[in-house]
Amino acid sequence: MELTRLDKEILNILQNDFPLVERPYAVIADRLGISEEEVLARVKVLKEEGVIRRIGGVIDAQKLGFYSTLCACHVEEDKVWEAAGIINQEKGVTHNYLRDDWYNLWFTLTSPSPEEGEKIIKDLEKRIGAEIKSMPAQKVYKIKAVFTGR
Repeated sequence: MELTRLDKEILNILQNDFPLVERPYAVIADRLGISEEEVLARVKVLKEEGVIRRIGGVIDAQKLGFYSTLCACHVEEDKVWEAAGIINQEKGVTHNYLRDDWYNLWFTLTSPSPEEGEKIIKDLEKRIGAEIKSMPAQKVYKIKAVFTGR
C-alpha cells in the first residue's frame, strides 16, 4: 500500500499528538480540514492494510516498577506460527515478530518482577519447545516514526 499525504498526516497525529478528548477523531479531522467520517475511514483502511496494528497508549513499564525484556528464540519453520500464537496469549507480551535469522521469533515481555518474567519465560519454553534468550535493556531508546514527503 502506498501512503498518501493524508495518510501520513493522520499517522503522524496518531503517533505524536493524539488528542486526549472525548472525540479525538473529530479533533484530528478539524486539524486536517476533513470530516470525522473521512478520518475514521482512512484509519480503518490503514488497519485493514496492516499499516496500523493497534491504537493505544504506550506505558513506560520501568517507570511504573515493572520488568521488561527483549526475548529471542529459534523455532522450526513449520512450528513458528503455532509458537507465535502461544507467545501472543501471554498478557505481558507487547510485541512479537519474525526475523530472517537463526533467532527467528522475537518478542518483548513485561512482568511485575524479574523473577516473574523468568517464570513466564520458562513456561513459554516448555509450551513452544524452544529455548528463549532473555535480554533485559541496559539502556532504553525511543524510536519515533515520522512520515514526511508526498
